[in-house]
Amino acid sequence: MPRRRYVALTEGYLDDVHHAKTAYGVLRYGRDEVVAVVDGAFAGKRLAEVVHLNEADGPLFKVSNDPRITRVGRFLRSTSIDELPQLVNVLRNQMSMVGPRPALPHEVMRWDPELRSRLRVKPGITGMWQVNGRSDTSFEDYQRLDLYYVDNWSLLADLLIVLETIPVVLGRRGAR
Repeated sequence: MPRRRYVALTEGYLDDVHHAKTAYGVLRYGRDEVVAVVDGAFAGKRLAEVVHLNEADGPLFKVSNDPRITRVGRFLRSTSIDELPQLVNVLRNQMSMVGPRPALPHEVMRWDPELRSRLRVKPGITGMWQVNGRSDTSFEDYQRLDLYYVDNWSLLADLLIVLETIPVVLGRRGAR
């Protein structure tokens, strides 16, 4: 089955050119820089309004009390329930259970060539970065953990990461 290709309608929003229906979402980069659409278009539209609130270093965007997120959304994020729809992406073979998180285009544009090597593997729902602090880690740690995972992948490591994910999610550690 050929990979889907998407065309940007406006920055960060896409139209699936292989289907008559328009599927809107946030553009994310995965393995071999193949583009995927992830739900979250409304929050993405408002990014320009809150970019000055960024608390993360490097190209990441993290805000502790993001004004775009409702109470229900905050609960969904803190419990990681908002990640469950990505299981559909795993079933479609667009993502893996374990791997580096799919990146936003503005993040990828600011990566150095070394970090671009993380695109050699499929993005995942959980990974080394998620079990080692998530939003509480620096961009340097994010880069180091992702590159270590890509260079040292093993089935055993994936199994251990999945097992480590359970207490991290249940304890709501690093979730914003």
